[in-house]
Amino acid sequence: MLISSSLLLVIILALIFNFINGMRDASNIVATVVSSRAFSPRMALSMTAIAEFCGPFLFGVTVAKTIGNEIVTSELISLNALFASLISAIVWNLITWFFGIPSSSSHALIGGLIGAAFASAGAAAINLAGLWKVLLALFAFPLASFFVGFLLLKLIYFLAQNASPNINNFFKRSQLLTSIALALGHGTNDAQKPIGVITLSLIISGVLNDFFVPFWVICASAFTMALGASLGGWRLIRTLGGKFYKIRPVHSFATQLTSGIVVLAASIFGVPISASQVVSSAIVGVGASERISKVRWSVAGDILTAWLITIPVSALFSSGVYTACAMLGIKL
Repeated sequence: MLISSSLLLVIILALIFNFINGMRDASNIVATVVSSRAFSPRMALSMTAIAEFCGPFLFGVTVAKTIGNEIVTSELISLNALFASLISAIVWNLITWFFGIPSSSSHALIGGLIGAAFASAGAAAINLAGLWKVLLALFAFPLASFFVGFLLLKLIYFLAQNASPNINNFFKRSQLLTSIALALGHGTNDAQKPIGVITLSLIISGVLNDFFVPFWVICASAFTMALGASLGGWRLIRTLGGKFYKIRPVHSFATQLTSGIVVLAASIFGVPISASQVVSSAIVGVGASERISKVRWSVAGDILTAWLITIPVSALFSSGVYTACAMLGIKL
């Protein structure tokens, strides 16, 4: 298989995006575990990295097919469009990481794809049916996570109403399983997004005739996701782990269990979602279940604002990058 320098550049950018995504979203997975003192930060990140590496191999590549095959039309876009979309997503991820805002890497990538595809070939390059499916999932699953977390904590308190304080030891130990489940789900869902982009680039370049994910693409994506996860994002750990409210073991257990269920369900059905949104919504839902005033709603509002603006900002930025490349005569 001969890979041109242009194709190699797009693949490298996709893996860089994946690395940053792993670093950012690992903080979402371990934030409540670290804050509740169930595990040390290093142990939590190490477990997360291993589980995230295994995720794409255990649960298939249905999410990758959605990203690479259902949002944009491969016959109408170029490597330049993929280049612009990845640059846009990477820059937005770095900006939000620097300011400690748990925005959505998924939103950034999808917004980038939309903007670059539209700039390169117009509305015809965008698969509206697939796009609506993805957008609906991106906004519906965080709502589901909020309500599942809200109800789950109510159920836990009901079942544990006569328990002794020693039950906190159970909540701490159980986070080993919930953290692994969430990390597997995240590795399955988020690592598949660059898999979809890389496979799409192989089709555009003529290396592949149809959408088939080579094994080396899965390995490369799983490795870079795990590498990023092993480093973690400490700014986001502080935001999710303490700025909403003081998290105790029961809150962390409920949040982890809720997020793991939601992310794994989405991954199995091939729906690309934002793990950061799911975890943040679960944290808020669990806190609100105990007491509405417990949650610092101003922080939740700031995060919601970041979610809402990510897709349009990424789309505009990727469109600008594509247009600038065209004006300068840069063609991959």
